[in-house]
Amino acid sequence: MVIAHSPDADDIFMYYAIKFGWITMKGVQFDNRALDIETLNEEALKGTYDITAISFALYPHIKEEYALLKTAVSFGEGYGPKLIKRKGMRLKRHFSVALSGKYTTNAMLFRMAYPEARITYMNFLEIEEAIVTGRVDAGVLIHESILTFHDDLEVEREMWDIWQELAGSDVPLPLGGMALRRSLPLTKAIAYEQLLIDAVTIARAHKERLSSMLMERNLVRIDAATLETYLELYANDDSIALSDIQLHAINRLFELGHEHGFYDECIDINDYLIPNEYGELRRG
Repeated sequence: MVIAHSPDADDIFMYYAIKFGWITMKGVQFDNRALDIETLNEEALKGTYDITAISFALYPHIKEEYALLKTAVSFGEGYGPKLIKRKGMRLKRHFSVALSGKYTTNAMLFRMAYPEARITYMNFLEIEEAIVTGRVDAGVLIHESILTFHDDLEVEREMWDIWQELAGSDVPLPLGGMALRRSLPLTKAIAYEQLLIDAVTIARAHKERLSSMLMERNLVRIDAATLETYLELYANDDSIALSDIQLHAINRLFELGHEHGFYDECIDINDYLIPNEYGELRRG
C-alpha cells in the first residue's frame, strides 16, 4: 500500500512513524512516495494512489473517487503561504507571479485576490529562485520556504490576510490533508485512517526523537531549529484529527470556491468523511 505525500518536513514527520515501523498493520506493507504537492493533486485527479496527500482546494474535484481523511491535516493560524517579491519592487496590476500549482489552496485564493495577475505554475522548490533572478515579479512561497527565503526578497502580502478578508471570519486557513480511495472496503478504510491517526499521534508524542532521526538521515531540507519551528506550524497537535472549527473552515473554503466559479457546486465536507461509526457498530 503506497502512502503518497509531499517531500516537505511536516509530511515526512507525520508519516515516517509508519516508514520506521513504529506503526504497523497486520498483512499490509506500506511504502512512502514523496512527490511535490501539485503532482499529488494531478495524480489524485487520475486516481493513481489509494492514500494520498492533497490540497484542500482540490477536494471537490475528486469527491466522487476519494473520501477526505480526518487526520494528517495542515492549517495556518495567523500564518501560511507568503506572496514574496524582490525588495523595493512595486508590483503593477498585471504583475507576473509563480504559483505552486493550479489546484493548490494558495493558488485558488491568490486568483480570487489578484484576478489580473499573469500566472506561471512551477514546482514549489523553483519559485524562490525564479523571483530572485527576475523570471517573475513575485511568487507564493509554501512549505519550509516561508521561513528561509532569500535576503533579497520581502513579503508583499500574507496569504493568511487574504484568507481572512475573503472568509470574513477568524477561522484557520485550510491548506492540505489526506484522501483515501472510496472503492476500498469500508472496514479497511476505517483501519487505514486509524493507522494514520496513530502515526501522527506517535510522531507528536516522540517529536524530539523522530526529528533527530529525520535530520540524521537527511530526510528534511532544513536545520534543526527551523524544523522545530516548522513542525509547530504545520504538524502540531491540531494535525491529529479535524476539529469542528477546521471542518467549518474547509466548508468556508468550498463556499468561496463555488462563489468564484472554481466549483460547479458547493459541498459540505461532513458528507465526504469516512463514517467511523460503522466500525464502532460492528465492534458493538
